[in-house]
Amino acid sequence: MTEKLKRKQKVLVLAPSLKSIGGVQNYIRTLVDALNAVLGSDRVRVVAVAGDPEVRDDGNLALSQSVKLRFLASAFATAVAWSPDLILCAHVGLAPAARLIQAVTRTPYWLVLYGIEVWGELPAAKAKALRGAERYVSITRFTLDATIARHHLKEPRVSILPPTLLKSRPQAPDSNYVTSKDPVRPTVLTVGRIAASERYKGHDAILDAWPEVLRQVPEAIYLIVGDGDDRRRLELRAREMGITDSVHFAGSVSPEELDVCYDRCSVFAMPARTELDARAPRGEGFGIVFLEAMAHGKPVVGPRMGAPAEFIRSGEHGLLVDPANSGELAGALIELLEDPVRAKRMGEAGKDWVAREFTFERFCERLRDALLESPLDNR
Repeated sequence: MTEKLKRKQKVLVLAPSLKSIGGVQNYIRTLVDALNAVLGSDRVRVVAVAGDPEVRDDGNLALSQSVKLRFLASAFATAVAWSPDLILCAHVGLAPAARLIQAVTRTPYWLVLYGIEVWGELPAAKAKALRGAERYVSITRFTLDATIARHHLKEPRVSILPPTLLKSRPQAPDSNYVTSKDPVRPTVLTVGRIAASERYKGHDAILDAWPEVLRQVPEAIYLIVGDGDDRRRLELRAREMGITDSVHFAGSVSPEELDVCYDRCSVFAMPARTELDARAPRGEGFGIVFLEAMAHGKPVVGPRMGAPAEFIRSGEHGLLVDPANSGELAGALIELLEDPVRAKRMGEAGKDWVAREFTFERFCERLRDALLESPLDNR
């Protein structure tokens, strides 16, 4: 940590509600921990939205007006009283508040970019606030490029700050968990929410490819971890295809049980589609489950296009495929299941890659570099 950072910069983080559990919330918690580590906890303050979005009459989620007003009042009061050098806006939904504070206090703001929230069209107020950010902190180059193209950003200042695995790991897994009873059968694992709104994740693509996998690897198992409103449809599909004996739905599991699933699988696969539709974009903004699998020393099968392809090296950490090509996907799964020596070599390479590039310490290094690039001292 430099004396310049210690002495000069105070950062106010504007965050969505941190009450729920999810990829964005985990990223923001890591970001705040890293700011505290780099700057010192006395130089960092957080104002978070006090409530989660509610379902509106049209079926969409939105914050109530009272929650919005309380957040804006708290953010504005903190900015005026504390005089931060920088506002770090942790979601584009809060960018209009950051822009309003900037207009009054002249405090610059940075904006964190994740994925679908900025891949598509935005309401006018959010679009204007997005363009007013001094710097963009994107979790992937893919999201940054998609945002620049969609919103016509001109020569933006940028920093790429990918997620990291959680600093603390779960305790030793329960040895009685169901997947530990059958460790010798070749197993393909997918982890993720099974929601109708997230069919892009690729469960259907693997089911489509599975009969061909079974023809070549008859003893293979497809283990699906996760739950949601689309699970019943997938279970019916597997039944209609006659593959229920080899397709297992584990549902939601504990962190300890998830560790067992990663340890016992042969291959992790999530051939997620990315669709940069202006009105309804779909896709993985990053895909933290790939990192989790790689940290367990497992080869991964992912999409050739999209954010995961940015950090998965095809042929080194696993294989990248076209999710719409059932034959190619089946071939990749068969290739890794039939060659456990090569699969293990890829898994070890991925594990080393994660240990080098996706630790909390590496996250702090990247954050420190971004702060040192900032011209805040000249403000």
